[in-house]
Amino acid sequence: MELRILIYAPAGQDAALAGTVLAGSAIASHACRSPGELAEQLALGAGGVLTVDEALHAGVYAVLDAYTRQQPDWSDLPITVLTHARLDSLPLRQAIATLGNLTLLERPVHILTLITSAHAMLRARQRQYQVRETQRRKDEFIASLGHELRNPLAPIKSSVALLKHLFPASEQVGKLSDVIERQVTHLTRLVDDLLDVARITSGKVVLQRKEFELQQVLEHVIELCQPAASSRHIGLTLELPPHAVTLHADYARVVQIFSNIVSNAVKFTQDGGHINMTARLAQGQLQVMVEDNGIGIDPDTIARIFSMFEQGRTVTGQIKSGLGIGLSLARQFAEMHGGSIEAYSDGAGRGSRFIVTLPASAGGAPAAMPASRNDAPVSAGQPVQVLVVDDNRDAADSLQSLFQLEGYAAQVAYGGAQALAAVELAWPQLVVMDLGMPDMDGYEAARQIRQRAHGRDVLMIALTGWGQGEARARTEQAGFDHHLTKPVDFDAIAALLEQHLAQRTAAATQTQ
Repeated sequence: MELRILIYAPAGQDAALAGTVLAGSAIASHACRSPGELAEQLALGAGGVLTVDEALHAGVYAVLDAYTRQQPDWSDLPITVLTHARLDSLPLRQAIATLGNLTLLERPVHILTLITSAHAMLRARQRQYQVRETQRRKDEFIASLGHELRNPLAPIKSSVALLKHLFPASEQVGKLSDVIERQVTHLTRLVDDLLDVARITSGKVVLQRKEFELQQVLEHVIELCQPAASSRHIGLTLELPPHAVTLHADYARVVQIFSNIVSNAVKFTQDGGHINMTARLAQGQLQVMVEDNGIGIDPDTIARIFSMFEQGRTVTGQIKSGLGIGLSLARQFAEMHGGSIEAYSDGAGRGSRFIVTLPASAGGAPAAMPASRNDAPVSAGQPVQVLVVDDNRDAADSLQSLFQLEGYAAQVAYGGAQALAAVELAWPQLVVMDLGMPDMDGYEAARQIRQRAHGRDVLMIALTGWGQGEARARTEQAGFDHHLTKPVDFDAIAALLEQHLAQRTAAATQTQ
């Protein structure tokens, strides 16, 4: 299907003759009877298009132009137009200017010329398919890499939390724990950025829009970037408008936009420097300026800093550490929201300014922040029963210990089958389960738990290295209530459990 030539020549016998010639050289083809059929067949796949100049003004140009504009990065559809000698028309000029991979053959065309042109189209298309396959394999590799990197990060994060609980008065343990936490957070963000590159290039990023306040986002950004800034004595300040600003957007992606920009500012600001975020609302547009007094950006670099894998340099020309994808992702996420990002600098050594523009509106009072967690929830005077399921024993054991130190009654299972046996002995109120396990994966274990009599009342959280949309959809179908990617903060799990127990308590009260 993808290595056939689509033919559209509505008048005379051109289509039939071309098809016969191509068939004689074992080249598959399909003659389309209308521009609409050509569009339908292009959507199914084609190695190239063969048409005639008189068809361009009859709707074919619009079909080809629409296809070439929306084709993926790897694609450059080969198009051959049979034209009359010395013909110069507006549709033909448009085709030459906009259709890209276009070849003109003057009629009458020799059979051998037509055959060699068709072979050239198919060879070019096969190379494009090879690029597509390489990209697919790369995206799969990055997704697998992200999963494999997240798995060891989870027990590291849990173990650091355990150390802080076990030695709360030790200044040395506290300092070392802070270092490990900062580096785990940094590595997690690098992994997330890599995965986002794969998702964007494959068109798998879907915005999850909801209403939230700007203040909540920017305070979250400062919380994420403060440790790295504080370690180098860089000040972070925030100036908000006098009234609340509401955004209807993807909260996580908006946080990512600003945190990527602020993290970049921290990287290129000298020790003891300062970064300020100033927000204002004008004519339904939010503008946030992130300004630093760092090393600045030279004019030649400003044009490239939003390019994927572009790495900034210091004033001495040395490449700064990083993957060179944070600013590119920030701009792409801003544009997906209907916004933009622009960069400005007065030159080397004179700092930089990034202005983020997003659709927004004036809202009411800022939403209250959720109360912090103090004690482990209890049910009828008894500690909450928790089952941790993971074939990675370090991950399972460290998370179990953390639950136990927080006052939960936590058990552990090292596989899906063990999890089913464990719930039959004592039904938990919370199951935190990995997905990729060898004997029985988390999807199947979750389905079987839900099928049991008490399974409907259990809060089930998937804790996994897989964060793609397909994995999230599968967890929902399997019966999980939430999908969290590793490494996850313990407080996030505890907050979901508290919410679940509160909802069940309220429902029980209403039925009495």
